Amino acid sequence: MKRYNITVNGKSYDVAVEELSATAPAPVAAPAAAPAVAPEPAPAAAPAPKAVAGEGAPVNAPMPGTILDVKVQVGSAVKAGQALVVLEAMKMENDIVAPNDGTVTSVLVKKGDTVNSNDVLVTIA
Repeated sequence: MKRYNITVNGKSYDVAVEELSATAPAPVAAPAAAPAVAPEPAPAAAPAPKAVAGEGAPVNAPMPGTILDVKVQVGSAVKAGQALVVLEAMKMENDIVAPNDGTVTSVLVKKGDTVNSNDVLVTIA
């Protein structure tokens, strides 16, 4: 077992790390030296129900990121190349544009949402 002193946000913690061989099973629960102050638990967020896509062609997220702005609503008429959503990815703002003319049948994201690659953002009929 190796012991390390780790500093996180100005607090120093004494940590013991056990090396495991490739063939040895991992221990179920090994008591370790508890830090002087236990970190606050993160609030458990219940997964939000997924919105259902409307009829039409889906407009997918090209990359993972955070939605900064939604520029359309259900029922909006859009032209090809018109910005639908602003997606922040890798510290850059990316306009996600309509691939064709049509009417927005569903908006599946809102400002502040985190999306993955290929998540449906908007559908256009």
